[in-house]
Amino acid sequence: MRPSGRAPDRLRPVSLEPGFSKYAEGSCLARFGDTHVLSTATVEQRVPPWMRDTGRGWVTAEYGMLPRSTATRTGREAVQGRQSGRSQEIQRLIGRSLRAVTDLEALGEMQIRIDCDVLQADGGTRTAAITGAYVALHLALQRLVDLGVIGAVPLTDRVAAVSSGLYKGTPVLDLDYEEDSAAEADANFVITARGGIVEIQVTAEDAPIPEDRFMELLSLARTGIAELTAIQGKVLGLD
Repeated sequence: MRPSGRAPDRLRPVSLEPGFSKYAEGSCLARFGDTHVLSTATVEQRVPPWMRDTGRGWVTAEYGMLPRSTATRTGREAVQGRQSGRSQEIQRLIGRSLRAVTDLEALGEMQIRIDCDVLQADGGTRTAAITGAYVALHLALQRLVDLGVIGAVPLTDRVAAVSSGLYKGTPVLDLDYEEDSAAEADANFVITARGGIVEIQVTAEDAPIPEDRFMELLSLARTGIAELTAIQGKVLGLD
């Protein structure tokens, strides 16, 4: 039995609240159970110096956790003077995930900057961030369409992320912190609505993962991604 009582193939209660932030061009509050992440999208009429005069745009991301998003206070990275390696790794993952479904040429020489702030953490902050960031990005791009800046939303597919892992020998979907901290193996999957794999991060905490077990984790993840991309479509009015 999972600590939450969920069946192995059940997500935590998930909600995506678009337009959460008053000022951002696009925003979304993603709730995966007790993990809450606010993603905002800002449109900048410029690109990084190395992309100037290429005719292509850029999507990038920053990620951070509020000091009391966890059980004990974590110091602000800005005060410490540098980001942790974990924060850098996660924000790069978010950026790659979003660029994988963005037509950067159709965007033109503009940059969309995504800020993902963890308000409360109970496992799976990176997966919640990616799933909510897609909604924020879509809303920002739709705003550019409404203003006549671009002709159509330059997204080729939806993208979401979810975890799965081995908990007490059983493959389970969308691990919360209690499960993640005791899992024999855990994985994060970034997959598009059409089934394209963007990135897989897998770690065996004890013994190596047999291939058949990994395929079970992938199958669970695909089940979760289908649900998450359907929720994205619903809140964006696409389905």
